Amino acid sequence: MVILFSALIWAKVPAMAMKALDARGAKIQAELDEALRLRQEAQALLVSIKVRREEAETLAAEMIANAEADSVRLRAEAQVKLEDTIKRRQLMAERRIAIAEAQAAADVKAAAAELAAQLAEGVLAERLKSMTSDPLVDRAVGQLSDKLQ
Repeated sequence: MVILFSALIWAKVPAMAMKALDARGAKIQAELDEALRLRQEAQALLVSIKVRREEAETLAAEMIANAEADSVRLRAEAQVKLEDTIKRRQLMAERRIAIAEAQAAADVKAAAAELAAQLAEGVLAERLKSMTSDPLVDRAVGQLSDKLQ
């Protein structure tokens, strides 16, 4: 057995075994270093994603707040415009009513004047029918026409 161990030592088997173990250890160490590097990259990526998510959430909250403020402002503007439109239409309606009333009053006055004229004409015509002509007046009118010629 001693010879076998001496032959193995002489053939540098322990050095080769140590070299193989060192190579295996180096390979494992390289894999561990790579795993550590990948883990660090993953953590950095995770932190970056969390920061982006927080920024996105902040931006979304700002957008919502701005949208709500715009909504309130637009609603107030629409309310003011609606009230202005209602007032303007009410004034237009009141003007139209006033014009219609004035026109109706003028029409009534014109109709009353026309009716009064017709009644007066009828009354005068009736009175003239009942009157007989005066011979003195007829003679004076005839003399007047002779004098004027």
